Amino acid sequence: MKDVKLFLTDVDGCLTDAGMYYSAEGEVMKRFCTYDGMGMVCLQQAGIPCGILTSENSMIVKARAEKLKLKYLYLGVGSRVNPDCLTKLQAAQEICNELGISLDEVCYVGDDINDVELLSAVGYPCCPPNARPEVKAIKGIHVLKTPGGQGAIREVTDRILEGRE
Repeated sequence: MKDVKLFLTDVDGCLTDAGMYYSAEGEVMKRFCTYDGMGMVCLQQAGIPCGILTSENSMIVKARAEKLKLKYLYLGVGSRVNPDCLTKLQAAQEICNELGISLDEVCYVGDDINDVELLSAVGYPCCPPNARPEVKAIKGIHVLKTPGGQGAIREVTDRILEGRE
């Protein structure tokens, strides 16, 4: 993973435990792991930009990305409900074009069927152990030991940083 030049992740099931907590007024909470956030901060300090690609259009995710000062945030991409939106692969390619890198230099963490296309295209695909079987079946995918929302992202970021030493 020493050649990673961009780190991207999905949210639900990766940065969170995939639970969505609703009140009568709508979605009100998501649980994020602080270890994951610190891992992305450390990557950014090491010069590796980070971003979130999610099919949700959540102000909670926007607030989390702003708190972590993430360079890239794509809300509402890869939605199976809204096929007119960008795919996650298209969003990642946009970022790669901006940075002048290839998808081979990207690490992406995803867990569900709307992540399969991007996971199949990046150089360093990863998924938490709670990922869907279709994701775990992707050739070359790194299945992490840590569940989503419990430090899975930190597991990956630590591996990337260790590879650069």
